[in-house]
Amino acid sequence: MADLPIAAVVRIAKKNGAERVGSDAAAALVVKAEAYIAELTKEANRLAQHAGRKTIKAEDVELAVKSA
Repeated sequence: MADLPIAAVVRIAKKNGAERVGSDAAAALVVKAEAYIAELTKEANRLAQHAGRKTIKAEDVELAVKSA
């Protein structure tokens, strides 16, 4: 079961130009978004640990995006 709500992902897709989103596409978007967030979190966590912190900060996320 996905953690991200499908309705939220569909709403984001529509805000970015999608007129309609099929249920299979919405499910695929959720899977890909969750995978991207997981990888981004892993990298941001690695950066936070490297800085001697246990807490991920926005700067860690920004750096993780740049390194992805």
